[in-house]
Amino acid sequence: MTMGKPLPHDAAPLHVTGQARYVDDIPLPANTLHIAFGLSTIAHGDITAIDLDPVRAAPGVVAVWSAADFDAMPDCSPSVHDEPLLATGRVHYLGQPIFMVVAESHLAARKAARLARVTYDELPALLTVDDALAANSRFEQGPVVWSKGDPAAALATAPHRVEGQFEVGGQEHFYLEGQVAACLPLEGGDVLIHSSTQHPTEIQHKVAHALHIPMNAVRVEVRRMGGGFGGKESQGNALAIACAIAATRLNRPAKMRYDRDDDMMITGKRHDLRILYRAGFDDQGRVTGIEFTHLFRCGWAQDLSLPVADRAMLHADNCYHLPDIHIESHRLKTNTQSATAFRGFGGPQGMVGIERVMDHIAHALGRDPLAVRQANFYRPMGKPGPQQTTPYHMPVEDFIAHDLVAELERSSDYHTRRAEIAAWNAANPILKRGLALTPVKFGISFTLTHLNQAGALVHVYQDGSIHLNHGGTEMGQGLFQKVAQVVAQVFGVDTARVKITATDTAKVPNTSATAASSGSDLNGMAAQAAAETIRARLAEFIAEKHQSDPAKVRFADGAVHVAGESYDFARVVMWAYQARVSLSATGFYATPKITWDRVRGTGRPFFYFAYGAAVTEVVIDTLTGENRILRADLLHDTGSSLNPALDIGQVEGAYVQGAGWLTTEELVWDRKGRLSTHAPSTYKIPACSDRPRIFNVGLWNRPNPENSVGKSKAVGEPPFMLGISAFHALSDAVAACGDGSIYPGLDAPATAERVLTAVKRVRGHV
Repeated sequence: MTMGKPLPHDAAPLHVTGQARYVDDIPLPANTLHIAFGLSTIAHGDITAIDLDPVRAAPGVVAVWSAADFDAMPDCSPSVHDEPLLATGRVHYLGQPIFMVVAESHLAARKAARLARVTYDELPALLTVDDALAANSRFEQGPVVWSKGDPAAALATAPHRVEGQFEVGGQEHFYLEGQVAACLPLEGGDVLIHSSTQHPTEIQHKVAHALHIPMNAVRVEVRRMGGGFGGKESQGNALAIACAIAATRLNRPAKMRYDRDDDMMITGKRHDLRILYRAGFDDQGRVTGIEFTHLFRCGWAQDLSLPVADRAMLHADNCYHLPDIHIESHRLKTNTQSATAFRGFGGPQGMVGIERVMDHIAHALGRDPLAVRQANFYRPMGKPGPQQTTPYHMPVEDFIAHDLVAELERSSDYHTRRAEIAAWNAANPILKRGLALTPVKFGISFTLTHLNQAGALVHVYQDGSIHLNHGGTEMGQGLFQKVAQVVAQVFGVDTARVKITATDTAKVPNTSATAASSGSDLNGMAAQAAAETIRARLAEFIAEKHQSDPAKVRFADGAVHVAGESYDFARVVMWAYQARVSLSATGFYATPKITWDRVRGTGRPFFYFAYGAAVTEVVIDTLTGENRILRADLLHDTGSSLNPALDIGQVEGAYVQGAGWLTTEELVWDRKGRLSTHAPSTYKIPACSDRPRIFNVGLWNRPNPENSVGKSKAVGEPPFMLGISAFHALSDAVAACGDGSIYPGLDAPATAERVLTAVKRVRGHV
C-alpha cells in the first residue's frame, strides 16, 4: 500500500539543498531580455502626458512600450476582460502598470522604469467601502441576496438579539517566490512559457490571445512554485503576456520578475470587507433568525471577486443550522489593487462572520462559547430527523463535527483549562489569558461547475518505470507526491518507480487551476483512471498467457500475481511491450453530483464538506496590547489521508497563516491610495517565533463517505480557518479585562493596537 504512507515531499531534498529549480533558476540563453513595468504614482486619473525618452536613453534599454505602441491592448483579466496589460489613458490604482521596459538586465530595466516623466489630471479616488457605497461603485447592478425561511419574522419574535459591525482585513500572499515568467520564441511563431502559475491553461489562453495565435502554438510548463496561496491563480497573467510580446517582437528570449516591493504594489490581496450582522436567539443561544451584510472591497477590476464573494456567502453558516437567514453581499469597486483569490477563496471571510456572532451570543448570555456553538450544530450524520439544509438549500448529509469537536474537547482538556484560565485572570491584573474552540465546515469543489474536471497522462516504459503527468501544479503542498502514490498503488509498485514531471499544457490540455482544494481530488482520480486503463491491459495480457481470469490478477509488492505465479512488474511490462500492448493512457475525471445556480443561490455546489476544529490559548499584555499564542490543539478531517506527513504539514501551515491573517498581517493604504505596507519591513507575517509553543496536531482519520480518491478529503484550504480560534481566544482574553457588560468587539487583524483599544473599551475607557 502506497496510499496512506507518510512519505516525505518528493522534492524535499532538493528544497533543503537549494537544488530545486524554480523559474528564476532555469538557464536561459545569453541573449535573454529582462522586463520591468513603469507604475502609476496616483490612484485615479487621466494621463495627460508621458515622456519616455529618458527611459529609452537609459543604459541597457532595448525597447520601451506604452499603450500607444499597441493596436489592441492585451487583456490580463481572468473574468470580464477589464484588465489591460498597460493603462490605456486612465489609471485606476496607485501601482498600475503604464509602460514596460525591455532591457539587457533586470537591474537596468528597473532603473530605467523610474526615469519616465508622467503627468496626470488627477480624479477623486474611491478607496474605502464607504466611498464606493456613496458613489454606487460596484461590479453588479446591486447586492446579491440569498434568503431562506423568514428571518425578519424570526428576528422580530426572538427572545434575545445581538447586532454589530465587524471590520475584517485583507492579506498579502507573501509567497517566497515572487511573480516570475519567461518566454522562449520558437520556430513558426510558437512560444514556450515558463511561469510560476497555478493556472497554466489560463496563461496559455491569455498569451495566445495577446499574440493572436491559437492555443496550440503556446506551450506552458510549470515544474514548481515557491508558494502560491491563490496569488498565482490570475496574477501571473501580466508577466507571461509581457514576456511573450517582447520575445516575439524582438525574437529574443524574455524574462520578467517582480521585485518584492513591486509585487506587493501591483498584485491583488485577499478581499477585505465589513460585516454587519443581526441575530435573534433563545436562552440556550440557538439562533432563530439572522441577517448578514457583506461589504467587499474588490479593487479596480473584477478579477475573481464575484466567486470569492459568493463563497463567503456559501460559508456564512459554517457548522450551524440557520433555518431563517438573509445574506446580502455588495461587491464594491474601488481605486485599489484588484483583490483576488487567496487560500479559502472567500470562505474564511464568511466563516469568521458567523463565528463572531456565536461569540457575541455567548457573551450576551454569559455562556461558554463552545456550548453555544454546539447548540447550533447541524444534526450528526446518520441521526434520524427532518432534513437540514444550508442557507443555499443543500442538504448536509455528512456532518461529523459533533464527534470531532467532542474528541478535541477531551484531548485538549478544554474545560479544565477554561477553569484554570479563569483563576489565572482573577489573580493577574496585567497579563490576561484567553481560550477558544472554533469548528470548520468547508465545501470542496469549484463553484464554477465546469472547472471540476481534470486530465492525466501515464506512460509505462518497457523497463517498468512509470512517467506521470497531470493538470495540477506543485506549489510546495505535495500534490505531485500524493498523485504519484495513487499511481504507484494502482500498479502495486514503490512510489520511487513513478517519475513526477512538470505540468505541461502540451501533455495534458485544458487544465483547471490548482485551487479550491481540489488538486488531489481531481488529478488523483484522473491519474488513477489512466493507470487503471494500463493495468487492465496488463492483467488481460498476463491472464491470457495463463488461461486465467483477468479479474484475479493482482498487482502488489512490485510484482504481478497470476494463477499461483508471481512475476516482477518490469518483466511483465517487457513481455507486454513485446506483445504490442499499449502502455500509455490518458485519464479523465469530472466531479459528480454538482449542481449550482449562483443567481438564485440554490443547489449543490460542493461534492462534500471537510471538517476540523482548533483550540487556541493566548496571553495578552493589557498595558501594550502585545500578545502571544501559547498553545494550539488542532484536529482536522482529511478522510483516509493519502499522505499523513504532508497533510499534517498542510494543517500546521494553514493554521499559522490563518492566525496571521487575523492577528498581525495588516494592510494599510494612505489617503492617496498608496499601499504603505509594501515590504517585509512594514508587513508582519508570522515568523517561527510566533508559532504556538505547544502545537498539537491530529488527523481525524475516517474515510470520506463520498467516492473520492482513496476516500481522502481535501486539505489545502479547510485548515486555514482553524486560525479563527486564535482571534476568538484574543477576544476571550480581552473580555476578561472587564466586568462582562461590554462585548470586546475586536476588529481583524487583532494587532496590538486593536487589542489595546478593545481592552480600554471593555473597561469603559473608550
